[in-house]
Amino acid sequence: MADKKKSKPVATNTPPAPLKRKEYEKELHRLHEELVKLQRWVVSKGLKVCVVFEGRDGAGKGGTIKALTERVSPRVFRVVALPAPTEKEKSQLYFQRYVPHLPSAGEIVIFDRSWYNRAGVERVMGFCTEEQVEKFLDGAPIIEKAMVDAGIILIKYWLEVTPKEQERRLRDRINDGRKTWKLSPMDIKSFTRWDEYTEARDAMFAATDTAWAPWFVARSEDKKRVRLNIISHLLSQIPYKDIPEEPVKLPKRKIGKIKPTAYPFRYIKEKF
Repeated sequence: MADKKKSKPVATNTPPAPLKRKEYEKELHRLHEELVKLQRWVVSKGLKVCVVFEGRDGAGKGGTIKALTERVSPRVFRVVALPAPTEKEKSQLYFQRYVPHLPSAGEIVIFDRSWYNRAGVERVMGFCTEEQVEKFLDGAPIIEKAMVDAGIILIKYWLEVTPKEQERRLRDRINDGRKTWKLSPMDIKSFTRWDEYTEARDAMFAATDTAWAPWFVARSEDKKRVRLNIISHLLSQIPYKDIPEEPVKLPKRKIGKIKPTAYPFRYIKEKF
């Protein structure tokens, strides 16, 4: 296809030392303030933004998305994480179930995994045929070009994690009762197919890293750094200005004129 750019090798140089918590929280606070400014700008200008997050299991997609969205409005920043397709959806045009979730004016839609499931997990785990994969890889740039031509700002991220760090995180999910919900039988099966996922990733980059919808790769060895780096990069991809707001002042109010009803409220037991 014309105008495709060759996929660049994933960076493998030694990452910097882990960020200290105070340094991380200070910078995250600053970036959150910028995201609020971006949010006002997107709503004011009616922009349509679509952000795709892809990567291996344990790469840090969920944590990065949480850091990105925890201080903004869920009515503007909308996260989409679709379950496995139903039998009906399997009979449809492959992209069909994703289309209703694309952004309308004033929205930033974040896909926690996306239509690229076909190029990754579906291909590696044998949930589709090679013919279906090839059709997807040929069609994805065309669909994405149509999205961009329709005014959608499309940004695609791949979070890159090493085998050693992925294994550490998956073992942590097994041993930490707070994280076991993150671990699925599919994660265990996928764990043994590192090389197959590498081949699938490289084929995906080669076919879908285009001038209008390029892939951006983020090293995710350090969870704190990747969150800051991606938020910072996202802000750089959408030109925005701060829209000043009128200072808010709470009005005076009168309390005490009405006597509270002696209702037998069921207070919860205070254990803490």
